[in-house]
Amino acid sequence: MGSSRQPHRSNYNIPGQAHELTWTCYHRCPFLSKEQTCEWLADALNAARSQLNFSVWAYVFMPEHVHLIIYPNNRTYEIETIRQTIKEPCARTAVAWLKDNAPEWLPRITRQKGKRIRRYFWQTGGGYDRNIEQGSTLLEMIDYVHENPCRKGFVQRASDWKWS
Repeated sequence: MGSSRQPHRSNYNIPGQAHELTWTCYHRCPFLSKEQTCEWLADALNAARSQLNFSVWAYVFMPEHVHLIIYPNNRTYEIETIRQTIKEPCARTAVAWLKDNAPEWLPRITRQKGKRIRRYFWQTGGGYDRNIEQGSTLLEMIDYVHENPCRKGFVQRASDWKWS
């Protein structure tokens, strides 16, 4: 069985550059196939955007992963702080919901290390972070993000996917 930990990536907090961010649900569980979970993630994204002053240029919530293209508006920022501020509230809310409403899922997301028990909603690690320097690359990435549901066969047209 492969490791559940994604390799560590360096984050480059360079003013004036957008970021393509991708992260995955734990063991690729399709948590984001549920409307309520996407709403929790959208709420967390909007709260983080207001709190940390970044723009969302493109996004897509797929059943088991997320793509975002964001632009930090501050001269100094930490992309890891942005990522955590989006991911953590959604994860806490979703895990609490699972405990109360779908406890059969808990063994799939629970790991014990010594006496410590942890429940995972997101795959561990920072996910993928790519700085976008060129305008042409930005346009390609926006198309890639929005076309993801089409490539996976969920919809015929990108505009038909609600969470994009």
